[in-house]
Amino acid sequence: MGRAGQLLLLLLLPAIAAQTSPGSCSECGPLSLPLLVGLVAADAVMSLLIVGVVFACARPRHRSTQENGKIYINMPGRG
Repeated sequence: MGRAGQLLLLLLLPAIAAQTSPGSCSECGPLSLPLLVGLVAADAVMSLLIVGVVFACARPRHRSTQENGKIYINMPGRG
């Protein structure tokens, strides 16, 4: 499918969606307030957990200065 075909599909997608019949959840009511608050809170906790893990893993590690006194062969600037 070329670029024109993808663009045509994106333009026709709302029309196709409007023609489909409602599914088995056509009579479903809105979410209750406690359930909605719980979902938002769980999402916030998971987002903070992911950010914390990424921050902890991406943090630069402090190298020990114990090896600074050693002289290595073929390493300019170390001796």
